[in-house]
Amino acid sequence: MAQQPSRSALARAFAASLSGTALEWYDFAIYSSAAALVFGHLFFPSGDALTETLIAFSTYAVGYVSRPLGGIVFGRLGDVIGRKRVLVITLLLTGIATFLIGVLPTHDQIGTSAGVLLVLLRFAQGVGLGGEWGGAVLLSSEFGDPERRGFWASAAQVGPPAGTLLANGVLAVLTGTLSREQFLSWGWRVAFLLSAVLVLFGLWIRVKLEETPVFKAIAEHGDRPVAPVREVFSTQARPLIAAILCRVCPDVLYALFAVFTLTYTTQVLKLPQSWALTAIMIGSATQLVLIPLAGALSDIWGRRRTYAVATVCAVAWPFVFFPLAEQRSLFLLVLGVIGGLAIHSFLYGPQAAFISEQFAPRLRYTGSSLAYTLAGVIGGAVAPLLFTWLFAEFGSWLAVAAYLAVTGAITLVGVRLGRDPHQAEAEDRALTPT
Repeated sequence: MAQQPSRSALARAFAASLSGTALEWYDFAIYSSAAALVFGHLFFPSGDALTETLIAFSTYAVGYVSRPLGGIVFGRLGDVIGRKRVLVITLLLTGIATFLIGVLPTHDQIGTSAGVLLVLLRFAQGVGLGGEWGGAVLLSSEFGDPERRGFWASAAQVGPPAGTLLANGVLAVLTGTLSREQFLSWGWRVAFLLSAVLVLFGLWIRVKLEETPVFKAIAEHGDRPVAPVREVFSTQARPLIAAILCRVCPDVLYALFAVFTLTYTTQVLKLPQSWALTAIMIGSATQLVLIPLAGALSDIWGRRRTYAVATVCAVAWPFVFFPLAEQRSLFLLVLGVIGGLAIHSFLYGPQAAFISEQFAPRLRYTGSSLAYTLAGVIGGAVAPLLFTWLFAEFGSWLAVAAYLAVTGAITLVGVRLGRDPHQAEAEDRALTPT
């Protein structure tokens, strides 16, 4: 019988889940910000700033399109060989790809091959992150009390804003201390090269971890799946659909405030880059507190109720944010971004628990990874590109708001289809009784 974990083991799992996803999202966020600020000019020069940005955001989408491959490969391995081993591999894959982007020659140096290599490395980033999320969620939630899954699973959800905060902090320092020419020439590379140090730190934490009690119990019972991907598609169709749909609006909302805001404020409103970076940094800092709070509240209020209310607020917030941003005030811009990312927190905090509890424990890594990565393709992958295209086509932020409203309706359908946490709690307790 699997032993219950000690509080120190639980704390280590929480820290490993949070720090690992933070480090991988640092890598991802650095790319996202660089795509908005410099990649179009350096790797896809066309002479038109908007066209260059559109192409750069297309490469941003590659990181989402490749995630399902990571979800399939590493999700399957996570249910067969265990959570811990897979998480070490995914951290290495994303970190090495990010470091190589930092030493990549530009278009001026090797021509179109630079853009091709950038896309390939972005693809590798996406594969690594596609296999990371599901395992990071299970790492903390399967060590914790099933009745507090919302809080424990939120450890992995704190990673993205922590990584975004760190990434934008590094970029803010670089853009604030270097000239535009220095930043374009070599300054942006520093942010990517720093990932090597961060990955070593993440590996140091993860290698020391034990396997989760739930996976140990599954292994002891001889119940590890042989073909988990096939089983998920054949026996878990409704849970998979519910988990995919619930992610769409949060992904699009995050892309609006963490990525498109950079382009909108600098290219449309002609505001300093530092203003947008400052707003995103402060908004991300508030998420460090709000995400675990939202996860904990979902344990009390219920996952569906928390999610539904936050989705309605997400649809309404652009009608507040864009008028605030148009005042061209740093204070109001920061206020608008904080509001958007606060609403995102109340979607993102409960999301990890909601998705993972849709699936039986023996298929949980595969099911969660597939849902997370497939949703990213229809949500976050194309969101910055669509935001930019919609604004260019219609010349108004109302088109952007309408797009977000459609994704909100999709997410509400997913919430309605999903199951409550009680069945998942019973399944975990049956495996690891106290």
